[in-house]
Amino acid sequence: MPEMEVHLFLLLPILVPFLTAILSILAWGRRRLQRILSLVGVAGLLSAGINLFIIVRTGGTQAAQMGNWPAPFGITLVADLFSAIMVVLAGLMGLAVGVYALADVDPGRESFGFHPLYHILLMGVCGAFLTGDIFNLFVWFEVMLIASFVLLALGGERAQMEGAIKYVTLNLVASAIFLAAVGILYGVAGTLNMADLARQLREVTYQNLVNALAMMFLIAFGIKAAVFPLYFWLPAAYHTPPAAVSAIFAGLLTKVGVYAIIRVFTLLFVQDVAYTHTLILVVAGLTMVTGVLGAITQNDFRRILSFQIVSTTGYMIMGLALFTPLALAGAIFYIIHDIIVKTNLFLISGMVRYLQGTYQLKYLGGLYATHPGLAALFLIPALSLAGLPPLSGFWAKLALVRAGLELEQYAIVATALGVSLITLFSMTQIWAEVFWKKNPTDEPALVVSGNGWLLRFYPALALAACTLLIGLVAEPIFALSMSAAEALLDPSGYIQAVLGGTP
Repeated sequence: MPEMEVHLFLLLPILVPFLTAILSILAWGRRRLQRILSLVGVAGLLSAGINLFIIVRTGGTQAAQMGNWPAPFGITLVADLFSAIMVVLAGLMGLAVGVYALADVDPGRESFGFHPLYHILLMGVCGAFLTGDIFNLFVWFEVMLIASFVLLALGGERAQMEGAIKYVTLNLVASAIFLAAVGILYGVAGTLNMADLARQLREVTYQNLVNALAMMFLIAFGIKAAVFPLYFWLPAAYHTPPAAVSAIFAGLLTKVGVYAIIRVFTLLFVQDVAYTHTLILVVAGLTMVTGVLGAITQNDFRRILSFQIVSTTGYMIMGLALFTPLALAGAIFYIIHDIIVKTNLFLISGMVRYLQGTYQLKYLGGLYATHPGLAALFLIPALSLAGLPPLSGFWAKLALVRAGLELEQYAIVATALGVSLITLFSMTQIWAEVFWKKNPTDEPALVVSGNGWLLRFYPALALAACTLLIGLVAEPIFALSMSAAEALLDPSGYIQAVLGGTP
């Protein structure tokens, strides 16, 4: 493929949301035009992601040097199979939540910049997936942080402001640690290009210094991914904004942290796997357990789901910690499954609040009788989250469990299985309280129709269909995940695409 076309296809997932944000700002005060631009932008992002995925799938890892500065001196964009998958998922979630937001986000928030901020957030997410430079990864994290902080606080409600302050404080700490680690890394290796770092770190004499850097990056990315014991900001923040904002946060933001952990601990910090990845395995187990135990103590629909975000992050980094092709494939499969399921569950929670006016379980009930379609929509992602066959979560957990058994890591396998059972209990708790029991109030559930309900219902239906489809045709999805995992474990193709020559 001509070099200019590669540049274009790598740039489009960043350029499309950026241009959409600019046009939305220019349309300030024209709500209808902003909404049209937003829908066109998220559809364009999904299209750009699919095109990039097809190119990477057929032609291998693609890299481009911005400004024609040769690597490792210039700004590099690079897409391997893993990052291409993540960009497609970002586009899909962007489209689903973008449609849902047309009904869920009130005119006040729209008038104060929801649409441009939403697309700046998507730009930051895609930039983080596609950057080939560790400093620019920091930059894209900051773009996400700024946009997500304003989206979290938009509306100025007391609970939002409290959650936003906790959110931004902890993430600023993570950013400070990240930036310090980047500076030390540059002093050690003399480069920040990730492909070049992969070569330079092999030759560093002082392994203890490299391990110390690895721990700094693990802490920085661990805060952003919400792993144990760095997750407490997430349940305090994600339940406060509108459901559409919570959904895009749940689907993408912590996954960018997970992506960064997987990227640096497969490409850069692989010199002392016995130390670094064993520590990650311990963190994975504790993240699973503390997250799910937090979930079963909650009485708020979205706080339960927020703790479940923490718990499921443990499964993703478990695959990294085991560090075999099967384990990493299981982790990638799990990420694909979890992004779709978590986004959908938060969308459904917003639909429940729309019908009954609250997220508190004790005030909810009776929706199975009045809205059986919504009850079915909840069951699909809920049971998938718990890992019941034949849904997507079952195949992801099966791969991780098999990988653990092959390595005789029985403790983490037992933890993963036990947490799955408690997750099932947590989901049945929501089912019993929200859908099965009688409505504790005398007021009947809202009978809804029209565009407002359909704009909420169809995105949730589409994501539920994706969950079913992944479960029913798991083999090609797993084969794709295995190809991505093998490329991560053998980064020679990535290095060669960026630097050329012999890796």
